[in-house]
Amino acid sequence: MPTSKARPARSIGPAAKVSKSTAVTARKPAAAKTKPSSESPSKLIDAKIEALGDWRGEMLSRLRGLIRAADPEVTEEWKWRGTPVWSHDGLICTGETYKSIVKMTFAKGASLADPARLFNSSLEGNTRRAIDFHEGDKVDEKALKALIRSAVALNRSSARR
Repeated sequence: MPTSKARPARSIGPAAKVSKSTAVTARKPAAAKTKPSSESPSKLIDAKIEALGDWRGEMLSRLRGLIRAADPEVTEEWKWRGTPVWSHDGLICTGETYKSIVKMTFAKGASLADPARLFNSSLEGNTRRAIDFHEGDKVDEKALKALIRSAVALNRSSARR
């Protein structure tokens, strides 16, 4: 039985020419891979919640509802390759999902009063603060809505300057 000789892998540098018959192809730049979506950020967030299909989707949906209840004029955005973002005169917070947590990061959290001590993550920095929600965690809705309103008020005061 004849054995075939495998070609050694070749390195493709910026000056290399690649033909269609060449087995090794150059990679496209990352910007060429990501196309802007024609879907609205709200629909993309809906799709993310549905795709999660577990407690993280339920938690993200609940947090989203609290954000909208606290600030009916909030703008939903989709940034950084799939992160829900809520803004009003500047970034309020993000809703990130990881394997074991849903993280709500407040862009200017270090400048916000947190009398209910909701912030439990990213406490060491001078700008951001975050709340990590784990499966089964209870959400202090009243305190969270107050924190969201404070973030909006801070953004409004910064926008007027």
